[in-house]
Amino acid sequence: MDVLGVRVRLPASEVVVLLAERGGQLVVPILIGPREGAAIASAQAGIVPPRPQTHDLLLDVVTILGSSLVEVRVVALREGTFYAELELAGGIVVDSRASDAIALALRAEVPIRCAPDVLATAGIELEEEDPDDADQQERATREIEEFRNFLDHVSAEDFGDSPGGNEGTQADR
Repeated sequence: MDVLGVRVRLPASEVVVLLAERGGQLVVPILIGPREGAAIASAQAGIVPPRPQTHDLLLDVVTILGSSLVEVRVVALREGTFYAELELAGGIVVDSRASDAIALALRAEVPIRCAPDVLATAGIELEEEDPDDADQQERATREIEEFRNFLDHVSAEDFGDSPGGNEGTQADR
């Protein structure tokens, strides 16, 4: 799977990461929190922070302990929640939220896989895009600007009292 990017779905301002089937026509949209979206977008853009963020720290710990991330897998979709796994060297498998798995995969430059049943259930057929279509380019530019604006104005209070943010209904695990 390839990460197409992070988008804000309007009018509810929901943050979605889009995974695209390689060589196929299906896209899997995964609802995530704004912080997770920012972590994925920054990794996709190759932004290296001056100090390690949580995902960078986790990869550093895995490396220091003599292992490495081999791949990540989105393995299940239950009641609107995506479940993922991290596979480390030596066949060690660790349960993960899909957003964390994707952020780690981008940083470690390892494959992202999606279980066939998840792809069949959650996959949406990708529409063909015309690179010369001014309307599509305008929509894409507007979506990016809206997401940046959303990130500029989001605060911790927007996530309620739960320490895990707003990853409740239809979020990933």
